[in-house]
Amino acid sequence: MKQIIDDQFLEQIELLQLSIHDIIQGRFGGNHKTKSYGSSVEFADYREYIPGDDVSKIDWSVFARTDNLFLKLFLDERQLHTKIYIDASASMGYFSKGIRALELAASLAYLSIKYMDKVSIYYVQENQLYGIMENVVGKDSYLNYINRLNEVEFKGESNLLEAILKSNVGYGDGNSIIISDFLTDLPYEYSIDHLREKRRDVLCLQVLSQEELNPSKRGKVILYDSENNERYYKNNITQNVLEAYQEAVKYVTNRIKNYCEIRDAKYLLIPVERSLQDVFFKDFMSMEIVK
Repeated sequence: MKQIIDDQFLEQIELLQLSIHDIIQGRFGGNHKTKSYGSSVEFADYREYIPGDDVSKIDWSVFARTDNLFLKLFLDERQLHTKIYIDASASMGYFSKGIRALELAASLAYLSIKYMDKVSIYYVQENQLYGIMENVVGKDSYLNYINRLNEVEFKGESNLLEAILKSNVGYGDGNSIIISDFLTDLPYEYSIDHLREKRRDVLCLQVLSQEELNPSKRGKVILYDSENNERYYKNNITQNVLEAYQEAVKYVTNRIKNYCEIRDAKYLLIPVERSLQDVFFKDFMSMEIVK
């Protein structure tokens, strides 16, 4: 099996995190941790010293070894909890959508870890939720678990609503991120309601390929449903068919986008071909997910 999350990828997201280190505030990192450190005695991780930080928290033994200033951080019961849900249905296995979903999950989890949030990552198949990492704090713990993302297989269908309803969701304690193509007739919208009722920040990332957004196929074709081979489409793809398809795609994307807007949740359409750098530096910043 191809290793999606490997040392090279982790080096890339480390560089990505370092690049946005000084400009993050709001949903991921920043002010929400300011008053939380130091109230417990359980060590969690280190963070680079930033001018204005409390100098009493500098670990001078690390400075003696490395000649760099780091703060020693401790766990606090009030820290936020980022929960990431990955749609692992068969349709996500096409056009590298699953690969991009795993990369997004790993990157967003790392961003939260670096700013001392707890992180849990789950994948959804049928109506079940499977934990990849749960209640993880600190970079070492993250590295111990993150390679499990490589074991996720994209198959069957996913019922996001039933799976998330079964999960233990904290009240007002952080971000909930759903990564999916949202190509389903199932009522996933109520999972957003459930999370918002718990006063959690919700971010829905819709991952689609350019082939799905602007298909190149023409002429006589037989297209099978990726999650049910008994359902198929056999026809001659004409301009009228393409126009009808474009309307269907518009309905699918507007369905989730409009629902998120109504529920005060964040939504972003991410083409598979778009780089992680552009997603973070352009898309996330324009939405003030990071800034």
